[in-house]
Amino acid sequence: MTAPRKKRTATPTLSVERSFAAHGHRYIAGCDEVGRGALAGPVSVGIVVVDLDAATSLRGVRDSKLLLPAHREALVPRIRRWSVACAVGHATAAEIDALGLMAALRTAGARAWTSVLETVVPDAVILDGNHDWLSARSQGELFGTPDGGTAPVEPGGCTAPVHTRIKADLSCQSVAAASVLAKVERDALMVELAGRHPAFGWDGNKGYATGAHREAIDAAGPSEYHRKTWRLGSADRPGATHAEIGG
Repeated sequence: MTAPRKKRTATPTLSVERSFAAHGHRYIAGCDEVGRGALAGPVSVGIVVVDLDAATSLRGVRDSKLLLPAHREALVPRIRRWSVACAVGHATAAEIDALGLMAALRTAGARAWTSVLETVVPDAVILDGNHDWLSARSQGELFGTPDGGTAPVEPGGCTAPVHTRIKADLSCQSVAAASVLAKVERDALMVELAGRHPAFGWDGNKGYATGAHREAIDAAGPSEYHRKTWRLGSADRPGATHAEIGG
């Protein structure tokens, strides 16, 4: 009997990025997040900027979830040399609880964006997904907090045109590279935090919702790095947010 063939995943290219040259753009940023569905730790946003006048394809880049840890780590210095600018921004568990997930993603993205601007001003951004959580909001906009109050979102953040694209991390090299940087940096942070709270197994689960992680929360209670407005243990709590599964 012939063994079934493994499903091949398309290799991301710079085709989408290069399509922006027709609009007079040169510096294109790819953006992706990791940690959205974790129970503990930050959400992390990576941004990688390519120069369409100089960029060539970077071999080996894939969506971070499709790569082994050693391969992701080996790509980091190559991505940094390949890109015009790159950065990772984080928003803590406490910020996720206070602002809500979307505003926390925007906060993390604003931190990465500010770092990138020290080197170059991107002409446009390709954002993985179908919702633009990255663009800067006006100072007057407010978001609800868990206690029923409101929290102002700080002005600033991404002011370039943002183009959302579903599964951009599978088709766009800049976005795949951004996912790799964010994943490697967040994973390293969770391994470091595991040394302070070894019971939760963050060196292995990276803060995501494994059965063992939930059982450890049941036994020890949540740490200061857990998202306390989320459903954390094995039992539902009224009003708690159900975590998503993802990378």
